Amino acid sequence: MSKRLQVILPDHDFRRIQRTARAQRLTVAEWVRRALAAAQRREPAGDTGRKLDAVRDAARLSYPTADMAQMLEEIERSYRTSDS
Repeated sequence: MSKRLQVILPDHDFRRIQRTARAQRLTVAEWVRRALAAAQRREPAGDTGRKLDAVRDAARLSYPTADMAQMLEEIERSYRTSDS
């Protein structure tokens, strides 16, 4: 189901949007839908507090690590041995 959204803009703002939409060969309505969708994608999804808590919890743990060159060598070695 679709809903109608009415936004009141000053004439100069509407004309700028209209020119921009026209330059992209879009209707003003389609340009606004795309702009709203892009703005929505930039918003974080989910509970930001929970995400930060998860990152903090993970930072308190210790994970096995090695020198980057050593890890890459081990990965390459496993590829070579799995091909044989």
